[in-house]
Amino acid sequence: MSLSMILLTIAFFFYLVATVLYAVSVTGRKWRNKEGWVTGNNWGLFGYITAIGGLVFALGYFVTRWITVGFAPVSNMFEYLTFFGITLSLAFVIIYGIYRSNVLGVITLPVVMLMIGYATVFVTDYQPLQPALQTYWLEIHVLTTGLAQGILAVSFGAGVIYLLRTIDLKEKKMTKRTFGVEFIMYTFMTLFAFIVLTNAFNAFGYEAQFAYVNEFEEPAEIIYDLPPIFGPNEGELLSSDRMEPWFEMPDWIDSDSLNTTAWAFGSGLVLFGAVRLITRRRIGTLLQPFVKRVNPDLMDEISYRAIAIGFPLFALGGLVFAMIWAQIAWTRFWGWDPKEVWALITFLFYAAYLHLRLNRSWQGEPSAWLAVIGFAIIMINLIFVNLVIAGLHSYA
Repeated sequence: MSLSMILLTIAFFFYLVATVLYAVSVTGRKWRNKEGWVTGNNWGLFGYITAIGGLVFALGYFVTRWITVGFAPVSNMFEYLTFFGITLSLAFVIIYGIYRSNVLGVITLPVVMLMIGYATVFVTDYQPLQPALQTYWLEIHVLTTGLAQGILAVSFGAGVIYLLRTIDLKEKKMTKRTFGVEFIMYTFMTLFAFIVLTNAFNAFGYEAQFAYVNEFEEPAEIIYDLPPIFGPNEGELLSSDRMEPWFEMPDWIDSDSLNTTAWAFGSGLVLFGAVRLITRRRIGTLLQPFVKRVNPDLMDEISYRAIAIGFPLFALGGLVFAMIWAQIAWTRFWGWDPKEVWALITFLFYAAYLHLRLNRSWQGEPSAWLAVIGFAIIMINLIFVNLVIAGLHSYA
């Protein structure tokens, strides 16, 4: 287990170095020498090799943890988010090998690092499988779904690059397009700020313990890792010298997860506002120098092809395999559980995307916005629905 975590840490720093190398490759100058050959730096190639190295170490983490726990390490939030990051880096390595787009590494690899960093917010220790998960369908359903979502995330990266390349973010008037790009930047900063905030509270050993009544109307206890803004149902604070919650939540809402979500968006808003105040510019304009040489049509093609590959995989893993497993575990194929409903919404959204894509008027910028919205739907399902709304999948 210790070895697996060491390998994951090494992979994280490989991804970080690869990001820096790709950033240098995008901003580096190119010129023509006397013999007529185009001479330039090879930072993009170095970044690709480093990204492959990060993927190798990340897969080393995955395999060693699988061997240690005895089943696919995708049964809780730490394991699944980490696996999501690995599949995204795998999809990037494959797609970069085809298209050789350095700027895609500047956007995609930081998302991989944010996924891994966010995963460490949750419990990283081994947790025994609940009875419903003790089956080979865990590997079949979850691994296929995670791989599909990693591929779909590449379309998000390409879509963001397209928007940064084609939208004029320097115009004074705030439009729907500029607001949308700024909101994307805000979500990135929210995730970063939350990772820093959570690790800071963990470093100081902050805990707030509550006694409360859970969704089964039974007495229970819960420990908050962040100051409680939203308290549990009929909660009583047991820890001394801790702030009282501002609001009490009903039993069908996971109050701790909602509290964590509130801190995440609040800290992101503070960081976003601070950067805007210091730079006096829209955040997106800080990234536009990296994409000024990008071919928008290439990004549009990458985004479309990633969805064309990821969609059938998601349909297979996220719906078909999931329904078969549900029949085995709960004796029904479909039960309108919140996570099941959101998986259906994801499927229908990407099906609509592929249908609309046949119309030329939906290619280009509209397609890029749809790729961004699709990834947002995936993240809502993964984080908000999975953590805040109580359901049969809450163990994840």
